[in-house]
Amino acid sequence: MRVKKMLAAGMAVTMAASVALSGCSSTGKSGTEATSAGTNTESGSSAGESKAENDIKKPEKITIMVNGTVTTKPNNRDAFEKRWEELTGIDLEIIQPDHDAYFDVLGQTFASGPENWPDAILLQGSFYTGYAEEGALWDMTEAWNNSELKSSGRFTGEEVVDNMKIDGKLYGFPVTRGNGCVTYVKKKWLDNVGLQAPTTYDEYLNMLKAFTEGDPDGNGVNGDTYGLSAAGFIGTEEPWTNYLPEFYQDAYPSFAKGEDGVWYDGFTKDNFKAALQRMRDAYAAGYIDKETLTNGTKDCRNKFYEDKFGVFTYWAGTWGTNLKNNLESNGHDSELIALKPIKEVGTYVERTSPVWAITSSCENPEGVFKYFIESMLDGGDLQMLWSYGVEDVHWSKKAETVLDKTYKEGEFHLRESLENPGTQYTKQHLDPMLAIAAWEGDPGKDAVKEEAKSSQTVFNENCRQASITPSTEEMATYNGDLMTLKKSIIADVVVQGTSVEEAFKRFESDGGAKWSQMIVDSLNKKESAK
Repeated sequence: MRVKKMLAAGMAVTMAASVALSGCSSTGKSGTEATSAGTNTESGSSAGESKAENDIKKPEKITIMVNGTVTTKPNNRDAFEKRWEELTGIDLEIIQPDHDAYFDVLGQTFASGPENWPDAILLQGSFYTGYAEEGALWDMTEAWNNSELKSSGRFTGEEVVDNMKIDGKLYGFPVTRGNGCVTYVKKKWLDNVGLQAPTTYDEYLNMLKAFTEGDPDGNGVNGDTYGLSAAGFIGTEEPWTNYLPEFYQDAYPSFAKGEDGVWYDGFTKDNFKAALQRMRDAYAAGYIDKETLTNGTKDCRNKFYEDKFGVFTYWAGTWGTNLKNNLESNGHDSELIALKPIKEVGTYVERTSPVWAITSSCENPEGVFKYFIESMLDGGDLQMLWSYGVEDVHWSKKAETVLDKTYKEGEFHLRESLENPGTQYTKQHLDPMLAIAAWEGDPGKDAVKEEAKSSQTVFNENCRQASITPSTEEMATYNGDLMTLKKSIIADVVVQGTSVEEAFKRFESDGGAKWSQMIVDSLNKKESAK
């Protein structure tokens, strides 16, 4: 069976993602290809079958594995867990690896055997399509179709859900839109070097040069700053290029489907080689943080807050407020410009939504869907908890002063961050700005800061939607090693200064070209079989 095959191959540990891109305003599954998912024979309920709502048994305990987008230990996860258990009457066990190591730990957990799998997990990209293909996820299609949420009249995310279906079946539920990254520039730095916000790549590169060689931070010393930093030269998940869009432009390092309906590997195209050369040149000039190869996202954020660099491509929306608040708490000017995409980029990429999936080893998947996943968007206490956290821990209505802001009795406000003192919380797991279910009682709708609204608007008006790419046997077998090789080649070119020509000779000699073609052939074979 496919689950056993997955465990033997250890495919989960090395799985890599790929996307096809379609219009952000699309109303269907345009450009989206589906995975041929396996039958979930390990599940306590057959794939595609779901009990009527009134027949669903309430679980006594639910075990979940999550990343750092769910309330963390330093942010008093214990209080969150206690409140959730009070509201549901269910024992909740949270397994939470370090955020940057999440998919590695998740892969190791899957490889250890179904008896060790949690009930529900967070997935994205080809981690989602791959696990579904291997039969490791429960088919929740009927559970969703029969759910109270779908029939409530409050749900506004049908397009988002449809975009996550695989061969017409749903194996993971998105509770928000996917969102994406926008490029933030410190306005004070622009003013100090006498520049305007860039609209072309040449202007963008000139800005990086000025931020690196001039005195953008105004401390009287030239050349003690650099233009930008990123968490790697390629992302850890699709859409791969979102932290360095100005360098990638129209290039893409993985698989995509052309307008002619034919699949190809973008890594092998000339425009990707041009993107590598742009990064290589900028890195050699000192415009890019020398630690970019090993940076995590937290490393980048801390350097940005310490005023070491001036251009940071990061998440739109509430992160606009987070960045501003942390700059202020570090004593630096906090005004940021959320750039519209430069001419050569055209549009930013909205990632496929993260999904909550139920593993095929779960004994009561219908109960987990109803009482854990569906309840997140109940329009009441649980949505409040997932969005803003625990009263008098993460938010409050008491009369008090938080940082430099005084609130009256009864006035909803978010409290000072436990993990990052000197800043206020903006949300917990669910970002209300990305909500896909109407919530009339949202107490924080008027508390969204202008900088968050502005960056989200810039992104929403200038994005295209990333869609899931089908998983094939060849994809599951070779793409993990292929992506590892691609990342190594990118590092060789950008950091070591290897020529693009020599790097692609290695791609050929180390088997990358062969693996790539096998995957492309499998994708096109699957396409022609429809």
